Amino acid sequence: MPHLAWFAGLDAAHVALLLAASFAGSLMTASLGVGGGAFLLGIMAGLVPPLALIPVHGLVQMGSNAGRAWMTRRHASTRVVGLFTLGGLIAAPATVLLLGRLSPHWIPLFVGFFILALTWLPLPHFAQRTGPLWLIVGGLVTTLITVLAGATGPLVSAWLGRDQGDRWHYTANFSSCMTLQHALKLIAFALAGFAFLPWLPLLALMIGCGYLGTLTGLKLLGRLRDVHFKPLFRIVMTLLALRVIWVWSGIHL
Repeated sequence: MPHLAWFAGLDAAHVALLLAASFAGSLMTASLGVGGGAFLLGIMAGLVPPLALIPVHGLVQMGSNAGRAWMTRRHASTRVVGLFTLGGLIAAPATVLLLGRLSPHWIPLFVGFFILALTWLPLPHFAQRTGPLWLIVGGLVTTLITVLAGATGPLVSAWLGRDQGDRWHYTANFSSCMTLQHALKLIAFALAGFAFLPWLPLLALMIGCGYLGTLTGLKLLGRLRDVHFKPLFRIVMTLLALRVIWVWSGIHL
């Protein structure tokens, strides 16, 4: 299979798989509210070098969430998004220090176990705690986690209280918070020295596919039921996570 110089040296089959995963992940998040980021991360972990995994995933997810945030902007709460982002800003200096001390080869292992935890462990129920301080803490904690494991969408979803209000308000707040959190993470990786330039052509295509997935997913918003989605999602995510851990163990043990 030929390697494509314009796409960070990945071969054509891997590029096609990444584009399809970006579309599917955005569709999943737009229509069901959560899950697409973890799905995309699980696919990328087997195709993208460890050093690039979190920042490349973060930039794709920022593009996907930004499109969704823009399309639902009139439903967003300035208070919720502002307080959550304030927590992220407080955490930002610590993320830069953390990246300076983290060896990239551990990242796939963190990702694999984090995906398993998100898939099988019950998420904390934060919906009754909606005070300003709680939203700031949520932004702080999830921003720290995202530089290690990437896919904090389910945690952010729990913190914002997915079951409160209608799906349009939830989608608008979630997408806006995730966009700004990914932006903070990308700034941290840039300050830590990650070179985004070789990845830009691939990222542009993945963001475009993610935008198309968002458009498709918003048309399905409210029509798909979680009860039909969760069992299959758990099987897929478990297999992806176990594959990531298996590949990592074969290289590093």
